[in-house]
Amino acid sequence: MRIWRAIVTFVVAVSAIASAHAQGSISKLPRRETLIVENPEGTIKNAGWFNIWAINAGGQSTGLHQLAMDTFWYIDPQRGLDGVWDNSLASEKPIYNADFTEMTVKLRQGIFWSDGKEFTADDVVYTIQTHMKTPGLRWSAAVQVNVADISAPDPYTVVFKLKKSNSRFHALFTVRWNAMWMMPKHVFEKAGDLLKFAFDPPVTLGPYVLHSYDPNGKWFIWQKRQDWQRTTVARFGEPGPRYVAYIDPGPPDKRVIAQLNHELDIIHDTSPEGMFTLAKQSKTSHSWFKGFPYAHPDPTLPAVILNNQLDMFKNRDVRWALALLIDIKAVSMASYRGAATISAIGVPPTGSHPEYYHAPLESWLKDFELDTGKRKFKPYDPTLGRQIADMLRPSMTEQIPSDPEEINRAFGRGWWKPNPQAAQELLERAGFTKRGERWFMPDGKPFTIRITVEGELRPVMTRAGSMIAQQWRQFGIDATTIVAQGSLVDRRNAGDYEAIISWSVETWGGHPDLSFFLDSWHSQFVAAPGKAQPPRNWQRWSSPELDRIIEQIRQTGFDDPKGLELGREYVKLVVREMPTIPLMSYNVFTVMDDTYWTGYPSAESAPYTDPVPNWANTKYMMVRLKPRQ
Repeated sequence: MRIWRAIVTFVVAVSAIASAHAQGSISKLPRRETLIVENPEGTIKNAGWFNIWAINAGGQSTGLHQLAMDTFWYIDPQRGLDGVWDNSLASEKPIYNADFTEMTVKLRQGIFWSDGKEFTADDVVYTIQTHMKTPGLRWSAAVQVNVADISAPDPYTVVFKLKKSNSRFHALFTVRWNAMWMMPKHVFEKAGDLLKFAFDPPVTLGPYVLHSYDPNGKWFIWQKRQDWQRTTVARFGEPGPRYVAYIDPGPPDKRVIAQLNHELDIIHDTSPEGMFTLAKQSKTSHSWFKGFPYAHPDPTLPAVILNNQLDMFKNRDVRWALALLIDIKAVSMASYRGAATISAIGVPPTGSHPEYYHAPLESWLKDFELDTGKRKFKPYDPTLGRQIADMLRPSMTEQIPSDPEEINRAFGRGWWKPNPQAAQELLERAGFTKRGERWFMPDGKPFTIRITVEGELRPVMTRAGSMIAQQWRQFGIDATTIVAQGSLVDRRNAGDYEAIISWSVETWGGHPDLSFFLDSWHSQFVAAPGKAQPPRNWQRWSSPELDRIIEQIRQTGFDDPKGLELGREYVKLVVREMPTIPLMSYNVFTVMDDTYWTGYPSAESAPYTDPVPNWANTKYMMVRLKPRQ
């Protein structure tokens, strides 16, 4: 097993200088008790930095937030072990007063830090007060904006007094991918400057402790706590793996080779081509779906994000014209080789959302009309997901589902039917003109669009952008792509783009509430042109109607059915206005090998959590994993 031997060789080589970090050496770890996972962050620059509250080039997905941290609540992007919502450090759901200006948290008793100190309200109060008075910590801004005061009437009760009504304040402490983690007061109060404190080794609340790590950041190994029964996952059973190793296995082709050799139990993500290779060559490898399209659809919505502060995109006729020039079938084939889950609406087609949004709004979408000024027509084609499946069936045969609901779940439902004639009529109504084969804007300048993509760092999205640029170009728009490898996020946040392939929609997945991203779309957060945009309204679009929806959600309880009604109002609004052009969910080719471990989540038989291993929800996977006998 080449990767395993390579890691062992490296440990021996550095043992003289890193014995404090590699005691016991990896060569002594029993393979059948060790889960090997890809760390999608790759090689960590500051490997010894475990202070997750202060940002200093350390890693989060090294197992730190998956296995070592804990907070009040988790919402699973799938069904969860015992329902979508889990009370973790809290013993029950958040308790708000009538006007949502106060939140009470009841803490679970009998939970201990890995050094034997009990977790109590003192840790919570310390965590919040530290963020209130220490700018620069990861969650300082969110705490300082919201919290007026915090108190602990007893060791297992905490009361937050808020500066203003906020029915979603608990989201700060509710894990989707991560959340605000609790700090061990007895450790950090003695640490001095918290922005310089490495927290090495970390004292943990989760079921694992740090065993060893590579000072050069290539691997991190965690060991199951002897007292795992005193952690919050004990309610669901004992974690299966005794050791969990998070490693940097290299680029996609090397990840595939490693799993073919049974040296990598979980690939975080590979290319569609890598997935197809594993499906064909490895009888023990599988992904979220047992067949095509294999990948797990994350509760994230890649889209063509248009910079709505640019004059050329301020008119919704222009935005809709661009949408009607996209052939989603071609985009699916170019980006994911057909393994995409498409979505015409501003909600990703994953988790509970097909049940709460896509299916209930299907009839509305079928009846939805656009008026080009010359005619009215219905742009929605409910068969496009099925058409993609049918395109793939001759080559993929029985791997393509035939049941309509399975097709909807795997490939999505409908999308907008390409309509160049309607696009032309909309552009003409907006004052655009076509001379010869080229389109010109109302000011007489050529209609030019540069689509920013991330290059080889995210090839699936890059291929989608290239295909869309080609489709716009064929219509006469001067459209090209710009590769911003390593700088896409900075350019997106600064508004330094015209159009960009990215996402501004991230949802809970397992819960229908949309406030996880939607609150940030309020006009109060839209930055002036040239200024940095706070997350997540990268399209810099605002609407009085959207503000009204958001403000009503702020005054509505998290589980109140009215919140779902307001979410559907948002969906209809963004269909009409098209501030971004939704494409598909972000499908992750997480591949799991059954050689040493069984019990992984899957769409068909065990949809209890997201299999993508950098999510903090991974801790729930650990209690289902069992060694193969």
